[in-house]
Amino acid sequence: MENELRALEERIGQLATLARRLRAENADLRQSLLSAQNDNRLLQAKVDGATTRLQSLLERLPEESA
Repeated sequence: MENELRALEERIGQLATLARRLRAENADLRQSLLSAQNDNRLLQAKVDGATTRLQSLLERLPEESA
């Protein structure tokens, strides 16, 4: 019985350690996701700006005559 309790205690300790590690990993992943989403927003804004500028330039080009 005492051996079973020790084994159970050890197993609970392992699970607690795993839970702490997974919580920390989850927090890191959430932070990475937020950073990637922010980078994506900034890059999308740059693409949108470049698209607008390109459209403006294309509108000012004379049309080709066939």
